[in-house]
Amino acid sequence: LLFFDRSGFVMVLKRLTEDKFRWPRRQETVVRLTSEQLHWIPDGIDIDAMVRHPVRQYQVAG
Repeated sequence: LLFFDRSGFVMVLKRLTEDKFRWPRRQETVVRLTSEQLHWIPDGIDIDAMVRHPVRQYQVAG
């Protein structure tokens, strides 16, 4: 993983001995991830398999 943090480039390296990282399957060349999703990948989580609950809007009864 290589990214720029305003003061220079940062390189993060992690090697799995028994498995593979699950990189998101996208048609685009550049994949945009949230910081949360970026942390999931080195933890071995397949973010394409993750499904979020829909955002709900509730009204307060008065």
